Amino acid sequence: MVKRKLGALEKVEADLPNLQHKLRKDPKSYIEDFRAQHYQYESHREIFMTAPSSATDTGIISLRDLIDFIAHVADCYPDITKDFGQQLMDMLTQHHLLLEPELREKIVGSLVLLRKKDLLDSATLLQTLFPILISTPSKTLRALIFQKILMDLRTANAKTINHKLNRIMQTVLYNLVTSDRTSSKGLWAIKLTRELWKRQIWTDAKTVEVMKEASLSVNEKVIVGGVRFFLGGDKEREEMEEESSDDEAVDLGRVKHQIGINKKTKKKARVIQRAKATVQKRERKKSQPHPLNFSALHLLHDPQGFAESLFSKHLQSTKSKLNLEQKLMVLQLVTRLVGLHKLHIMHLYSYFQKFLTPRQPSVTSFLASLAQASHDLVPPDDLEPLVLKIANEFVSEASSSEVATAGLNAIREICVRQPLAMDETLLQDLVMYRKSKDKGVVMAARGLLGLYRDINPEMLKRRDRGKEASMGIQHGEKKEKRFAAQEVGGIEGLELLEQWKEEERKRKRAEKGLPSDAEDDEEEDEEDENDWAAWNVEDDEDSDDSGGWVDVHSDAEIDFSDSDNEGGPRPAKKAKQGDEEPQTAESKPDPKKPSIATTRILTPADLAKLQELRQEAAVNALVPGPKRRGQTLEARHKEDPLTAAEIEGLAALSAGKSTREERIAHAKEGKTDRSEHKSITAKRKERKEQEGKSTTNKEKARKKNFLMTLGKAKSKGKRSLVETRNVLRAHQDRQKRGGKRGNKGN
Repeated sequence: MVKRKLGALEKVEADLPNLQHKLRKDPKSYIEDFRAQHYQYESHREIFMTAPSSATDTGIISLRDLIDFIAHVADCYPDITKDFGQQLMDMLTQHHLLLEPELREKIVGSLVLLRKKDLLDSATLLQTLFPILISTPSKTLRALIFQKILMDLRTANAKTINHKLNRIMQTVLYNLVTSDRTSSKGLWAIKLTRELWKRQIWTDAKTVEVMKEASLSVNEKVIVGGVRFFLGGDKEREEMEEESSDDEAVDLGRVKHQIGINKKTKKKARVIQRAKATVQKRERKKSQPHPLNFSALHLLHDPQGFAESLFSKHLQSTKSKLNLEQKLMVLQLVTRLVGLHKLHIMHLYSYFQKFLTPRQPSVTSFLASLAQASHDLVPPDDLEPLVLKIANEFVSEASSSEVATAGLNAIREICVRQPLAMDETLLQDLVMYRKSKDKGVVMAARGLLGLYRDINPEMLKRRDRGKEASMGIQHGEKKEKRFAAQEVGGIEGLELLEQWKEEERKRKRAEKGLPSDAEDDEEEDEEDENDWAAWNVEDDEDSDDSGGWVDVHSDAEIDFSDSDNEGGPRPAKKAKQGDEEPQTAESKPDPKKPSIATTRILTPADLAKLQELRQEAAVNALVPGPKRRGQTLEARHKEDPLTAAEIEGLAALSAGKSTREERIAHAKEGKTDRSEHKSITAKRKERKEQEGKSTTNKEKARKKNFLMTLGKAKSKGKRSLVETRNVLRAHQDRQKRGGKRGNKGN
């Protein structure tokens, strides 16, 4: 019976592409032709489902062409093809292991085409394809299905977020990871989730929960996939966002002028461009309008519980099967969570004790992780033994320069986050290494010295404090920070505006020939009034429905005094008067000058200048140069990870550099021998020497002794014009004859 049907179907041939074109133009006129082709498809499908393993090549080709034909015109005859999608899904689900590869790809492509024509629900399609993705052994089919699933989710969330579909898929992926924690099938959930996160299709907390459960799995590959997501998923998303967005123009002409005052080089220009790109990137981050564009580490529901589970399950447990490299990744994630969310995990800091030795493999990664786990809420008693052990194990006269540099850098990074972890005696010993002969050790020791000059100069000896820190202690500005003390909030970069205004005031007074030390309140009031007046004019021109401003006759009517200062609206005057009196070592520190934000109202011009100064300071912090002490540490964001290369310092930079001999050998590679680059005369001479010929008389004359040619030179100088003419004519005749022997042409 099957053979009779095959014989009948082989007689029916049609030009399917031509028929498809006609059907799309006039579906009603060609409905009978479509019914005939649909009947052939039904017959072929019935034969295939009866015996899929014994299907002939001709039958498979016919079935594939018919499936492609019906999928393209199914929207023209929805009543006839209402079961077409379900039939394809059954065929793919039941026999995807036996299907011929081209037929299998055609079925998947036809299902996606039906989804585009809205003849198939997206959730139904994904729930059909995903089980095949995690079960099929075919690499090509897995790659195809993964691409189609990703494309469908992107399309579904293109215009608006499809919350229903996203919840369904996230639940499927969550169940795939948690149902069997020993299986490696969770890798597909990780790959799909990470790709959707990178493309900012999924940016909610449920996505992070899927990766969180993957990190707590038992399978090593799944664990590493989940941990890598938290360590690098946000960076991948930022890189993709940078590629898709255009660079914004930032006016930094003044900064380029300041940097380019000295000798202009290409290297300095490249540094400026990189600094500008970094500032633009930060500005885009600040003005990001998307409300859900949070870091994955911030979207965790219970970071404390997650960090404790990671630490106890993968690091403390003796049953963990992770190798050293994988454990370092987990440790880096745990310490980033601790440092970012200011957590406290029992036994975490004692866990580092056995790894803080120069003989430990990847010790710089352990040092970087320890620094990441430090923050201002960690008790100093937990960190002091670790800092002391690093100093004893790494920083000594017997240690190599690379080891001492890594130890000093690690101590500095820990003290940046928790300054109270340092002992005063130990600090004085470590600061002495700035007199070392190795450049890396000197830079690391100077970095530690500069750090404590900024945060707590009282721990340093008086000769090590420097001028700025000594003046700060004298004026009461540099004080030791108490444990868990929080800084008072303020306007970012306000001190830059104060410094700029002070410089402008001194410059204007110098132009008028007045002393720069005195203050002139009338000039400041006049400047403020001009700024406000200029802004009001622009505002009136842009807005027609403005109700106007209430006139304020004098700024002195507004009282900005604090509760401690009741002496009038300008307490800064008293601070200046007190500065005129000489200070002694036993006298009390000067009262701190009040901030500009507490003594005056910032005008729109001030705010615009403040933004410009912020950008300038950000670029200057990234450009290497003199007087940059402490700015590198402040510029690093608290969420940025600390790498082993930063702990190694100069050793990491010089590790990839070759010696002078290696660079010379590399430069000579691919170049021909210098002896091949010769002049024509030199090559002719070499050829004559090889042929055994002598040199010419002219060449011999060049090598004659000077005294031998002196007589001929004198006789040439005594020639008359007639003799010179005759000599030149004779020379021309000899040249025409081919020399004295007249051998021209021989």
